[in-house]
Amino acid sequence: MEHIRTPKVENVRLMDRTSSKKPALGTLYLTASHVIFVENVPETRKETWILHSEISSIEKQATTAGGCPLLIRCKNFQVLRLVVPQERDCQDVYISLLRLARPVKYEELFCFSFNPKLDKEEREQGWTLVDLREEYKRMGVPNSYWHLSDVNRDYRVCDSYPTDVYVPRSATAHIIMGSSKFRSRRRFPALSYYCKDTNASICRSSQPLSGFSARCLEDEQMLQAIRRANPGSDFMYVVDTRPKLNAMANRAAGKGYENEDNYANIKFQFIGIENIHVMRSSLQKMLEVCELRSPSMSDFLWGLENSGWLKHIKAILDAGVFIAKAVAEEGTSILVHCSDGWDRTAQVCSVASLLLDPYYRTLKGFMVLIEKDWISFGHKFHHRYGHLDGDPKEISPVIDQFLECVWQLTEQFPCAFEFNERFLVHMQHHIYSCQFGTFLCNNQKERRELRIQERTHSLWAHLWKNRADYLNPLFRADHSQARGTLRPPTSPCNFMYKFWSGMYNRFERGMQPRQSVTDYLMAVKEETQQLEEELQVLEERLEKIHKIPLSYKPGKREPSAPQSKRPGLSASTPSVGNPAADSSGLLKSSPSLSRSQGDDDSALILTQENLKSSDPDLSANSDQESGVEDLSCRSPSGGECLPSEDSGKDPDPDEAVFLTA
Repeated sequence: MEHIRTPKVENVRLMDRTSSKKPALGTLYLTASHVIFVENVPETRKETWILHSEISSIEKQATTAGGCPLLIRCKNFQVLRLVVPQERDCQDVYISLLRLARPVKYEELFCFSFNPKLDKEEREQGWTLVDLREEYKRMGVPNSYWHLSDVNRDYRVCDSYPTDVYVPRSATAHIIMGSSKFRSRRRFPALSYYCKDTNASICRSSQPLSGFSARCLEDEQMLQAIRRANPGSDFMYVVDTRPKLNAMANRAAGKGYENEDNYANIKFQFIGIENIHVMRSSLQKMLEVCELRSPSMSDFLWGLENSGWLKHIKAILDAGVFIAKAVAEEGTSILVHCSDGWDRTAQVCSVASLLLDPYYRTLKGFMVLIEKDWISFGHKFHHRYGHLDGDPKEISPVIDQFLECVWQLTEQFPCAFEFNERFLVHMQHHIYSCQFGTFLCNNQKERRELRIQERTHSLWAHLWKNRADYLNPLFRADHSQARGTLRPPTSPCNFMYKFWSGMYNRFERGMQPRQSVTDYLMAVKEETQQLEEELQVLEERLEKIHKIPLSYKPGKREPSAPQSKRPGLSASTPSVGNPAADSSGLLKSSPSLSRSQGDDDSALILTQENLKSSDPDLSANSDQESGVEDLSCRSPSGGECLPSEDSGKDPDPDEAVFLTA
């Protein structure tokens, strides 16, 4: 609080870039953790909450006759345009936010004061939800080829690796130590994924310190141990995720890549994923396109292409497809690395694992995948996402790109993933929010020194508790997409120009549909289940009253007969055993779903009550409108939709979805 100069400013205007309506007038509050804008309209009192850790940049613009504009850009792609009446107040807010958005020590982050009112035991259980030892057991490790090594106990070999490291049984501690000294940051080859069907493995490391001619006998033995751990193949791939030119340039600094003349039975492959600086610049160019006011289609597509963002997404997916194909079809083991093995290597290994293993396409499995390939193996969350004040050149959207790769796959395989788009969006939000301790620090050693598990809460427990909000209604565990390896086509026509508006424009009210198809389907699924349960109860009551056996199985209903001809049910007694029926014999369902009057068909209409977010912070931030009018319809056979008695206005085809049962 000592950094807040002015905690409250009145008569502030919040501008809407994509709408021509009048700016919202309200009060701006600065707290120890949030920026809060509260509109003055007494009926709604709408609030917009922004975490300080979410703020990417603050720009104080030139003063105008209407006041002093302040532009706040957030890491979750929200943009706030505020106009403060007095220049002095604007300056105070600006200086305060500059400091609040750039904490200098971890204890200033929100997660250390966030209190969801859980006792100590509940918090500890949240941290044990993901168990990586159990995950490797699920893969089939340890076995006769792989084992858990204690070589990195107390982080004595590599301080950015976890203490639990799985390596080939034939790799002795001497070989591992020698290999680590020949690898950048001492990140020696270690197991990331094991395919028990083919015995093929995906291992990861950093680049070798080979220079132009240096070699290391222990490192060569390490790779041979990995190859021999797969008796079904007589060679292995070494995949360098960097462009070849970049890898060759590193040779001048004494680093580089493996020489096939020194390593027996390996096949070397360059992928060509650009470095963090190119990715940061690419994202900035794409966001500039997103902020264009009323762009033409040609301007938008040209800007998107010029940013190169989707080209980079394709490169990551191509790499994952190559590795997955080698493991599943060729049965060949692979070693993956980039420069230091914590950015591009994490992207490629996790995409390949997602394609290979259906478990990672479930809610729990995806959390395990993030924990294994990103958190455990030392991805630099602190540096890449600006959790603390530091070098801006270290910031890069590495995990954002991975999440977009996953979204692109969900678009190609809509029945293969148990989770929906909201799950990915919420995860991206919390990577930057620092509300939970899951994504803090750069490695396991730093998290233990800071006692993260004792002092903060786990995001995984929060997501798992609210998992009903993140389920994909199209997911079927027995579907062909949900079983076995995914083989996505990577030609540009399949996904190259799919822009993720649900991520980058989700706060812009006028730039995307108000509701997603997934939300509609989730609402329909929930309401259908409730109605089936209600119907079953009512039929049981009728069976008791009329002593006529009725058979009903959810999902297998016979075509309904006209009401007057149904057994045990006459037009003169429409509400027998049904307190929810009115005098006209119409069954009233819940407020968020209306059923029309008809013989064999009925229409279902969704409203915003089905579409509430489980995350209050995201709900407060989002400006999306998800509601539609509560309408009642005539029978679909009539081809006409009339407003209900409660709505009082004509239906809007953009605000309602009709599903014939």
